[in-house]
Amino acid sequence: MTDTVHTTSLGTPYPFPVVVEVRGVTAPARFSRLPEAMAALLTTLNALPLSPDQQGYFAELFGPSAVQSVGRRLCTHGEVRALAFLDLTPTVVRLYPAGPGASQ
Repeated sequence: MTDTVHTTSLGTPYPFPVVVEVRGVTAPARFSRLPEAMAALLTTLNALPLSPDQQGYFAELFGPSAVQSVGRRLCTHGEVRALAFLDLTPTVVRLYPAGPGASQ
Protein backbone atom coordinates (compact mmCIF):
# COMPACT_ATOMS: atom_id res chain seq x y z
CA MET A 1 0.00 0.00 0.00
CA THR A 2 1.37 3.43 -0.86
CA ASP A 3 0.88 6.65 1.04
CA THR A 4 -1.53 9.15 -0.44
CA VAL A 5 0.23 12.46 -0.86
CA HIS A 6 -1.46 15.73 0.00
CA THR A 7 0.33 19.05 -0.08
CA THR A 8 0.39 21.55 2.75
CA SER A 9 0.39 25.29 2.26
CA LEU A 10 4.15 25.01 2.77
CA GLY A 11 4.36 22.85 -0.36
CA THR A 12 5.53 19.78 1.54
CA PRO A 13 3.80 16.44 1.10
CA TYR A 14 2.59 14.36 4.01
CA PRO A 15 3.58 12.20 5.65
CA PHE A 16 5.88 15.14 6.38
CA PRO A 17 8.14 15.67 9.39
CA VAL A 18 6.02 16.20 12.49
CA VAL A 19 6.45 16.90 16.18
CA VAL A 20 4.55 15.09 18.92
CA GLU A 21 4.32 15.94 22.58
CA VAL A 22 2.39 15.12 25.70
CA ARG A 23 2.81 18.30 27.74
CA GLY A 24 4.26 17.71 31.16
CA VAL A 25 5.04 14.09 30.30
CA THR A 26 7.37 14.15 27.29
CA ALA A 27 9.42 16.78 25.55
CA PRO A 28 8.47 17.54 21.94
CA ALA A 29 9.92 14.83 19.68
CA ARG A 30 10.45 15.20 15.92
CA PHE A 31 9.72 12.36 13.49
CA SER A 32 10.40 12.34 9.77
CA ARG A 33 7.20 10.45 8.96
CA LEU A 34 3.69 10.77 10.29
CA PRO A 35 3.01 7.01 10.80
CA GLU A 36 6.08 6.62 13.04
CA ALA A 37 5.13 9.73 15.02
CA MET A 38 1.62 8.44 15.61
CA ALA A 39 2.92 5.01 16.69
CA ALA A 40 5.35 6.61 19.16
CA LEU A 41 2.60 8.85 20.51
CA LEU A 42 0.35 5.84 21.09
CA THR A 43 3.18 3.99 22.86
CA THR A 44 3.59 6.95 25.22
CA LEU A 45 -0.15 7.27 25.81
CA ASN A 46 -0.49 3.53 26.45
CA ALA A 47 2.10 3.81 29.23
CA LEU A 48 0.03 6.44 31.06
CA PRO A 49 -2.66 5.61 33.63
CA LEU A 50 -5.56 6.46 31.32
CA SER A 51 -9.06 5.07 31.60
CA PRO A 52 -10.10 2.38 29.11
CA ASP A 53 -12.34 4.95 27.41
CA GLN A 54 -9.42 7.33 26.94
CA GLN A 55 -7.17 4.55 25.68
CA GLY A 56 -9.81 3.60 23.12
CA TYR A 57 -10.24 7.22 22.05
CA PHE A 58 -6.52 7.69 21.46
CA ALA A 59 -6.21 4.31 19.71
CA GLU A 60 -8.87 5.48 17.26
CA LEU A 61 -7.51 9.03 16.91
CA PHE A 62 -3.85 8.05 16.40
CA GLY A 63 -4.08 4.43 15.24
CA PRO A 64 -2.55 3.20 11.96
CA SER A 65 -5.83 3.52 10.06
CA ALA A 66 -6.02 7.23 10.94
CA VAL A 67 -2.80 8.34 9.18
CA GLN A 68 -4.60 9.87 6.19
CA SER A 69 -7.23 11.65 8.27
CA VAL A 70 -4.60 13.03 10.67
CA GLY A 71 -2.52 14.15 7.69
CA ARG A 72 -5.52 15.98 6.25
CA ARG A 73 -6.16 17.66 9.61
CA LEU A 74 -2.53 18.74 9.78
CA CYS A 75 -2.81 20.22 6.28
CA THR A 76 -6.04 22.08 7.00
CA HIS A 77 -5.75 22.98 10.70
CA GLY A 78 -1.99 22.95 11.35
CA GLU A 79 -2.17 20.58 14.30
CA VAL A 80 -4.09 17.80 15.99
CA ARG A 81 -4.70 18.45 19.67
CA ALA A 82 -6.53 16.43 22.30
CA LEU A 83 -6.73 16.23 26.09
CA ALA A 84 -5.71 13.25 28.18
CA PHE A 85 -6.89 13.24 31.78
CA LEU A 86 -4.35 11.97 34.29
CA ASP A 87 -6.55 11.66 37.34
CA LEU A 88 -8.33 15.00 37.13
CA THR A 89 -5.47 16.87 35.48
CA PRO A 90 -5.96 17.73 31.78
CA THR A 91 -2.82 17.04 29.76
CA VAL A 92 -2.45 18.42 26.23
CA VAL A 93 -1.51 15.91 23.53
CA ARG A 94 -0.26 17.60 20.33
CA LEU A 95 0.89 16.56 16.89
CA TYR A 96 1.99 19.30 14.47
CA PRO A 97 4.21 19.78 11.40
CA ALA A 98 7.91 20.35 12.07
CA GLY A 99 9.79 23.17 10.45
CA PRO A 100 9.27 26.77 9.44
CA GLY A 101 5.72 28.04 9.69
CA ALA A 102 4.67 25.14 11.92
CA SER A 103 2.08 25.72 14.60
CA GLN A 104 3.72 26.19 18.00
